[in-house]
Amino acid sequence: MGYEWLALASASLWAIAALISVKPARHLGPFAYSRWRMFLVSLMLGSISLLTGGWQTLSGSALPLLALSGLIGIFIGDTALYACMNRLGPRRSGLLFSCHALFSALLGLWIFNEQLTGSRLTGALLVFTGVMLAILFGRRSSGSEWERIRGSLAIGVALGLTAALCQSLGAIIAKPVMMSGNIEAASASGVRMVSALLAHCALRLTGLPLTRPFRPINRQIFGMIAINGFLAMALGMTLILLALRHGDVGMVAILSSTTPVILLPLLWWHSGERPSAAAWCGTLLATLGTVLVLGASGH
Repeated sequence: MGYEWLALASASLWAIAALISVKPARHLGPFAYSRWRMFLVSLMLGSISLLTGGWQTLSGSALPLLALSGLIGIFIGDTALYACMNRLGPRRSGLLFSCHALFSALLGLWIFNEQLTGSRLTGALLVFTGVMLAILFGRRSSGSEWERIRGSLAIGVALGLTAALCQSLGAIIAKPVMMSGNIEAASASGVRMVSALLAHCALRLTGLPLTRPFRPINRQIFGMIAINGFLAMALGMTLILLALRHGDVGMVAILSSTTPVILLPLLWWHSGERPSAAAWCGTLLATLGTVLVLGASGH
């Protein structure tokens, strides 16, 4: 499977996980939710690494970079994303988070001298434009619980852009490690996850009020966190690392940012509210752009 398909598969998993995450993130709060999710995913990835022997592929030189990638991309990035989602809802937080594609493309051009030319450039621009349209005009005005803004809009926007920047920085830091081709992806994801979990636990020990759960966890919330973590992080983030091994940072980021487009029909199914015509136009543009990228890559 080409890296483009891996990035698109990851985007699809993130879209499904986004629907599952809204309730538990608002029940526990962003910090407690992130801690539980990272704990469960660390167990999943650790078990996979032990069963497959993937931990033996981890080198001493790779560990610091993977740990730093996890601290920036997961500890800071994921926590900021769910704080943004709690304030602005999944649609608006998706818009802001999809900016990681632009950040990653610019960083990839600057650091790795990556190039986007010809039909790949045209396709990438169509994907980015389509994603923006799909999110900006994704739903009609309504009194939907998921559309309501809680608290300061400016703080919500800042949190979303912080999450996007941290996601792109985390990918940039992990790429040289994954390019070596010697490290098993699930084990690399596990190192990133454990480093983020340890940072969250250390922060919790400080006793800061914002790290406390809003409400106690229950069986239903626990199950939703486990399913979300498995889809978004155990599978989704591992697929992204595999994609980074073979593909450009910018292109992987652009294709994985199609999550908001994939989320459109899922939101329609969940809420019964049909997205606007502009949103469907965005979806068509993103689909056309993806076809151009995949065709130009020969996959």
